[in-house]
Amino acid sequence: MIRSMTAFANARTELDAGTITMELRSVNNRYLDVQLRLPEELRFSEAPIREILGQRLQRGKVELRVNFQRAFTAKAQLIHPDLLQQLAKQLQQTREVIADVPAPRLGEIIALSQQEQGLDHEVWLPALLHNLNSALDDLDASKEREGLRLATTMLETAQQMTELVDFVEQHLPALLIEHQNKITQRLTEALTAVSPEGFAQITGTELSTRIAQESSLFSLRIDVAEEITRLRSHIQELSVILAPEKKAAKHGKTRAGSIGKRLDFLFQEMNREANTLGSKAGSIEVTRTAIDLKLLIEQLREQAQNIE
Repeated sequence: MIRSMTAFANARTELDAGTITMELRSVNNRYLDVQLRLPEELRFSEAPIREILGQRLQRGKVELRVNFQRAFTAKAQLIHPDLLQQLAKQLQQTREVIADVPAPRLGEIIALSQQEQGLDHEVWLPALLHNLNSALDDLDASKEREGLRLATTMLETAQQMTELVDFVEQHLPALLIEHQNKITQRLTEALTAVSPEGFAQITGTELSTRIAQESSLFSLRIDVAEEITRLRSHIQELSVILAPEKKAAKHGKTRAGSIGKRLDFLFQEMNREANTLGSKAGSIEVTRTAIDLKLLIEQLREQAQNIE
């Protein structure tokens, strides 16, 4: 299954001790680059979180934001007397220098008390990791949906390439006939210019042989049969790579390694054949077709940069 690196997911877990929410954002990147946004009280979970992200993600720039809120309980709101005395002493010392410093509000004192109490790692760490795996499941589903849309778009581009290759293949016989007519006309004009009775100096067989020789040289110069065959083969390979796993298995293909890197190599080969097609072009139509092929290949390359 083709997976995009561009995706978004979130997850929420509610505990007796409080609530955890996570947001995962992923964009394309050559390597895996993880950025964590953790509250200071949850720093103890950074190493396990990074380990799970490294196991489940391959590529992409990933940003994880974690927020938590403690549950409101009578026990959680208890304020230790020592903390109150320490705050009162600090406030008194401050007012000796700055007389109009206001006293802290009750909510601020409760929040400070909770921070002093710390979090129970045995309660919060399993909840955090469970929440992370849920968010990653959601992210995987989002990547697959976006990957399906991406594969569909790329296959449509590949179909346009097939139509261009068909045009070149169908255009070649007419191009040879047109060249033969031009050769005949030029030889006729040349013989007429030398002598009005120039045709008396050459037999029909010799004229036909000369035209055939010139046509043969021209056909060899514009022969792109191998390029067309290879382009068709590359387009077929692209269809197999972008196909669902069952279809790929039917064609005897495996998905080992990064699909994005395999596609990048395939597009290099396509571009090579399109360049050769352009260099052998015997008409402006074939030249334009080769340029159109290169533009479509570049579109495919840009789209493939988002594939994991």
